[in-house]
Amino acid sequence: MRERTIYFVFTDTGTYLSRLINLYTNKPLNHVSIGFDHELKEVYSFGRINPKNPFSGGFVREDIRGDFLKNSSCGVYTLNITEEEYINIRHHIKEIEKRAADYKYNFIGLIGILLKINIRRKNAFFCSQFVATVLQDAESIKLSKPTNFITAADIREQSELQLIYQGRLGDYPKHELAEEALLDRPKQSLFNTVSQKVKQFVLR
Repeated sequence: MRERTIYFVFTDTGTYLSRLINLYTNKPLNHVSIGFDHELKEVYSFGRINPKNPFSGGFVREDIRGDFLKNSSCGVYTLNITEEEYINIRHHIKEIEKRAADYKYNFIGLIGILLKINIRRKNAFFCSQFVATVLQDAESIKLSKPTNFITAADIREQSELQLIYQGRLGDYPKHELAEEALLDRPKQSLFNTVSQKVKQFVLR
């Protein structure tokens, strides 16, 4: 069965909300996003729609090298899942993306975690609740709490995840995979290279 890889980006953005969550959890990196490519060009979460407005929360496709996130401390993790799980997760996210205007950031849900009160709101997520929701039907990872009580730390501490990078998010090695592919490519001999050039000249 074919395996796929998804990516989890855990960050500390340094905002007031991030600092408050850090105080409550006593753990770093309390914002989580989910991505689908090694270079992290396609990364989704619930957070600030307008980086300059802390109250403009909702569904976002994040730019890890944009001004808001590039200086964040981060940890990037991978998880191997089945092809079917991969398709289902992407489909779930795309369905939310189609109706992004109907969704909002679940500030009240964060209070529910703090007070240990089960608060469920329609079309509202905080970041870890969103990630846990799109993962909830996957057999490759099982979270032990209801999605509205899941924190970023709960996801990061899952043994199935593999840490591949830690540091400043803007320094994430986006070209590492391409360079590895080049190193793995078999080298051509001088004879083969010259032969190909001769054939190209003759066939012109």
